Amino acid sequence: MNYSDIEYTVNGNAAIVTLNRPDKLNAFTYHTLKEIRSAVDESVANTDVVGIVITGNGRGFSAGLDSAVLASVTSGETPSTSAANEATDDLPGIFSYLLEVPKPVVAAINGVAAGGGLILALMSDIRIASTKAAMTTVFLKRGLIAEHGSSWILPRLVGTGRALDLLWASDKIDAEEALRLGLVDRLVEPDQLVADAVAYIEKLAVTSAPAAIAETKRLVYGHLGKGYREALEEANVSQSEFVARDDAREGAMALLEKRAPEFRRLGK
Repeated sequence: MNYSDIEYTVNGNAAIVTLNRPDKLNAFTYHTLKEIRSAVDESVANTDVVGIVITGNGRGFSAGLDSAVLASVTSGETPSTSAANEATDDLPGIFSYLLEVPKPVVAAINGVAAGGGLILALMSDIRIASTKAAMTTVFLKRGLIAEHGSSWILPRLVGTGRALDLLWASDKIDAEEALRLGLVDRLVEPDQLVADAVAYIEKLAVTSAPAAIAETKRLVYGHLGKGYREALEEANVSQSEFVARDDAREGAMALLEKRAPEFRRLGK
């Protein structure tokens, strides 16, 4: 597919989705959102891709919704960004579908992540930030509530009090503060950011079974809303299934033979 608002490449085992509206700090239009979804779907369908890296060109990761889109949404002139969800089985929210993508999604946060741009980072599985990055929820400063699942994900990352502060005050925080709060997982120098994210995917491609990665992701997110008994029982059923699979046998033989395992790719 030919993309206009993003760049899409596959580097080894990693698909790289790069937001490419740098003059607008990579703000989202409806078209941008469609292209991101299409690129993610393309990555899932590609059996050579183990994981997905999302980053931005220029100074911003993403400033969130484009100002023209935000103006039309708040005036009621156009459907809200959740309208597409209402006609499908998709979860509400602009990037909530990333939680159900069966491959690791790594946000390589190169600059400012604000509003919907921060949601894109939060709904990714791993967040690696440039030392030059900055973040703000911004919603309440626009007269809005904690949108697109931020009220669900933020407390789970940083705790209730810190989440409420980030949402209520909407202060911009730098990369060091984001790391201290647990909002990002590690910091990298700007010129190494994407390479570091790709290296993480390459590491998983060598060490971990793709089917087990997908199932573990499903269990982790699913269990966030379950009691311990239901979660442990579900995990036990999945464990019993996976121990009998070819990947488990391959993992055991690789250990015995002191070699790297050769796990089956998703879709193969």
